[in-house]
Amino acid sequence: MSTPTSPATVTVAEYLLHRLASLDVHHLFGVPGDYNLALLDTVLVSPDIEWVGCANELGAAYAADGYARVRGFAAVLTTFGVGELSAINGIAGSYAERVPLVHITVGPSQEAERSGAVVHHTAADGDYDRFARAHAPVVCASAVLRPETAAREIDRVFTTALRERRPGYLRLPSDVAAARVAAPAGSLDGAGEIDQESLTAFRAAAETRVEQATSAAVLTDFLADRFGVQDALAALISAGALPWAVLSSGKTVLPEDTPGFAGVYSGALAAPGARTTVEDTDLLIRVGVVAADTTTGGFTHGFDAESGIDLGTDCASVDGKRFEGVPLPAALAVLTELVAHRFGGPQRPVLPAPAPPVAADSAAPLTQADLWPALAAWTGPDTLVVAEQGTSFFGMCIQHLAGGARFIAQPLWGSIGYTLPALLGAQLADPSRRGLLLIGDGSAQMTIQELGTLARQRLTPVIVLVNNNGYTVERAIHGPRAAYNDIATWDWQALPAALGAPDALVLSAATPAELTTALDAAGRVVDRMVFIEVHTGTDDVPELLHRLAENVRARNKGEA
Repeated sequence: MSTPTSPATVTVAEYLLHRLASLDVHHLFGVPGDYNLALLDTVLVSPDIEWVGCANELGAAYAADGYARVRGFAAVLTTFGVGELSAINGIAGSYAERVPLVHITVGPSQEAERSGAVVHHTAADGDYDRFARAHAPVVCASAVLRPETAAREIDRVFTTALRERRPGYLRLPSDVAAARVAAPAGSLDGAGEIDQESLTAFRAAAETRVEQATSAAVLTDFLADRFGVQDALAALISAGALPWAVLSSGKTVLPEDTPGFAGVYSGALAAPGARTTVEDTDLLIRVGVVAADTTTGGFTHGFDAESGIDLGTDCASVDGKRFEGVPLPAALAVLTELVAHRFGGPQRPVLPAPAPPVAADSAAPLTQADLWPALAAWTGPDTLVVAEQGTSFFGMCIQHLAGGARFIAQPLWGSIGYTLPALLGAQLADPSRRGLLLIGDGSAQMTIQELGTLARQRLTPVIVLVNNNGYTVERAIHGPRAAYNDIATWDWQALPAALGAPDALVLSAATPAELTTALDAAGRVVDRMVFIEVHTGTDDVPELLHRLAENVRARNKGEA
């Protein structure tokens, strides 16, 4: 029996789609425009890639980001100029938070470029590269595709994006998409190179430091997730029965029922268990940590960056001495061996789980203090929690989630409105999980139109809309009654039907009892979208946000 063989040549568009499918990407997010329509014809007949048309390009970029966080890579397709610039904020967020994806934009033909024709979506000056230049600061690799180099450039940009865990950018003149190139050969490999001499030196320094330590603990963060070292991280913790904590940006990098979990560490604002674990150990091992203001309690963290062992993406350090060319997987393998030798033995007691929430007065007005513990208790091992940067993030990030639950947020870039489209992408990347979106009314007004895309894709998340009359997170920092923190009043109960989800279960809760009833109903209704509008006070914020707001206010004034 003969074995099917690949065609000798394919179009550039087919080459792109093949490479995406080889990276387990099976959805392409974007918005059609006249320059990219012919390429989209190729997408529509592809057996591997499904087109997901979004309401706008920014939403498409956010969706691709959410997809890549779950699946490992993603793609967004826009048209030249107007489309790609609408998406660029989403691409910048992916760059900041180390999310690998590719932004594909299709523009005027090569002949139009050569002649400098004044065509639509240009600035009428013959400069067709200005939008590629605009992307340069927020992508790790870019290319303008030409028939003779397209295949090589696609592979280069994809490989760099995989290695750096950041976005890449490809611009196709419209006629290049149909040009023929050699069929793809081999696979793409984004693994970083190891400097063996540096690795040997790291081992020697780390061995001395570990052997001298009287105690050790682990602090981890989102880079451990982006670089896929969760299993190696778990092995390190298990090898020494080490206590461990996580910054909020890395929440659920490991299941929260993993032995030794002390909670979310947020500097001086952290709960005592997490703070003691991180700050009172003799040797703090940091794995993929990025110390940002929003995740360290406004830079109140109590560890010295020049002390302990720090494992970065491609550089490890021991008490401030850097060893370049030592990527995370290699460093973790070395450290696990050393920790097992020094601290291995009988398992130490598992740190106690947080106490259950105190029962609230069921008929009293719903507060932030009531809301987040109740939502955390509702989660299960298959829940995908997506928390908007605002009261939702700061209320939920410190809650204990069921083991196996996944948490997605964007605390570093912090672009409000990110989470609703990100939920779309994350749910398509892993439809086995039930999505739980937590978003405020101000943030939702930014991207609510993608709720219609969720409905069109027949997704069935639970959406909790926190209606607290405006930008409460900003009110907590400055201008609690300033007009700039106000927003228009919307009829949220009517929006799901208006935006294309007429069969959604729409509920409202203004008391703890009503919230319990709504969540019980959401747990039973799994075949359609559930939209719960919850009402909390205009100035009511989680305690973590209240304390962080004081810190931000002082730093904005130059007082901290």
